[in-house]
Amino acid sequence: MVVTVIGIIRAHNLFAVVMLGGIYSFLMATVLVVLDAVDVAMTEAAVGAGMSTVLLLAVLHLTRTREAPLRHAPVIPLLICLLTGGALVYGTLDLPPFGQPDNPQNLHVAPYYLENSIEETKSPNVVTAVLASYRGFDTLGEVAVIFSAGIGVLILLSRRRRREMVVEDEGRSRK
Repeated sequence: MVVTVIGIIRAHNLFAVVMLGGIYSFLMATVLVVLDAVDVAMTEAAVGAGMSTVLLLAVLHLTRTREAPLRHAPVIPLLICLLTGGALVYGTLDLPPFGQPDNPQNLHVAPYYLENSIEETKSPNVVTAVLASYRGFDTLGEVAVIFSAGIGVLILLSRRRRREMVVEDEGRSRK
């Protein structure tokens, strides 16, 4: 994954950047499968490696394939990234060790779901019960965000296509 990120940073061809981004999402989905988060891995594969790559390729079709040269040094964005990364790392310092059986989620939340999900939700699958019932509003919110993003991209792409059609029509009327 680190090699893929370095490739994304170093590439100037936007097609290569989109392809490497899709590869990164696929690798992230693989990591999530190893961590036993299969539902999140499927979402990452579908949205990150699948839909995002297709939408970015569609946008790339309407733009240039080479990155524009920088006009100034990217010091401010680099500082913002470093500060954000530092804050995220600082926020993880108080977390319990990963995968320990005596972590709070394994002592309180997980046993409750395992013991009560079939009775309360009538679903034999605990993951489905958690996503569709216990976290139903959260899942609905995620779906709404993804849907809104897709509609936004389609609107932006249709505006660009309309502008191109108007320019073509003006060129024809002048002849």
